[in-house]
Amino acid sequence: MKPMKYLLAVFAALQLTACDSEKSLNIIEGELPIKTTTLYMVGDATPNGWNIGNPTAYEATAEDALVFQWEGQLYKGEIKLCLTTGSWEAPFIRPTVAGTEINKTNITNAKFAMHAGDPDDKWLVTEAGKYRLTFDLRHWTMSTAYLGEPEAPTKDPINAEAVYIVGDATPNGWNIDAPTQLTKQSQYIFTYEGTLTVGELKACTQTGDWGVPFIRPTFADCKIDKEGVENSDFIFVANPDDKWKVSVAGKYRLTFDLEHYTLKAEYLDGGGTPAKDPIDSETLYMIGDATPNGWSMDAPTAFTRDASNKYLFTWEGNLTVGSMKACLKPDGTFSCPFLRPSSADVEISASGVASSDFVYTTNPDDKWKVTEAGTYHITFDLEHYTIQVVKK
Repeated sequence: MKPMKYLLAVFAALQLTACDSEKSLNIIEGELPIKTTTLYMVGDATPNGWNIGNPTAYEATAEDALVFQWEGQLYKGEIKLCLTTGSWEAPFIRPTVAGTEINKTNITNAKFAMHAGDPDDKWLVTEAGKYRLTFDLRHWTMSTAYLGEPEAPTKDPINAEAVYIVGDATPNGWNIDAPTQLTKQSQYIFTYEGTLTVGELKACTQTGDWGVPFIRPTFADCKIDKEGVENSDFIFVANPDDKWKVSVAGKYRLTFDLEHYTLKAEYLDGGGTPAKDPIDSETLYMIGDATPNGWSMDAPTAFTRDASNKYLFTWEGNLTVGSMKACLKPDGTFSCPFLRPSSADVEISASGVASSDFVYTTNPDDKWKVTEAGTYHITFDLEHYTIQVVKK
């Protein structure tokens, strides 16, 4: 009987312990702190874009290891946050209302949610600029502070072995593993000649990765059509994800200048030459520090129109070392179209002109470069878009 009495005693003790345990049980209400040592954000508004393998990292504050901050430039676009890298299946920190805007109006201690899968809610940055974002993982709140206007991207010459175009306007579409490769003409000049369809395009210097910087227009949907490119300037950034928009399908020649950050687009006719109409004008002038009257738009140097061919204009006189370009009628604002070389700094010297073709456009602001002072005879052919130069 002693073993039975011993078992009854143990059972009674366990019962008493269980009762005491129930009395001391604490029920915790509300969200538990999100315990992590890392925090990241992804999205086309962030510096590293949608690169889940290398998202933009936050830093824990010195005051509280569960309060994380990031300070830097945001672009227009979307963002969400994650605790780890490399997986789209993990839970993400999201706004409680899809599309909650981040802009110049600061947000203070707004609640956020966290879950995996759908709905794939994200914050929407509607104004680019410098921001400070704060996420309090202890209290499930976030705050924003607008710090100022965005910085202009740097424009150091891009050293690249190859350049590719990608997009639904290009022959290979959105295939980042096998985008359409351009032809390398020199260290910084890359060209493409072929068909473009109606759609979008951007350019890159390597394949297989959407997270790298891309060559992009300075604003979204910059138009490419029969008149060329709406604005010749480009930038080399990961974000914002702006692209050129081809609005007229056809055969084009694209020229990317990675030193001067310009794109020239030429619509080609069936023969593969630029489709250019003859330029009708009664007058032609040149300006520039290489010319007799310098950069004066009030008194530019005039050419003489040929009596037997209305498209030929000639001039003879002294040029100094410097730059020059030509216009039909000076408008005093320097905003009129100019006759320009087909690329920047085409040289004029005792050997003549390095390239005889010219373009008639407002941008890019390319000019001929006179490298030897002397007396020159210059002829512009406005029908065939050529320039001839002879040093006397």
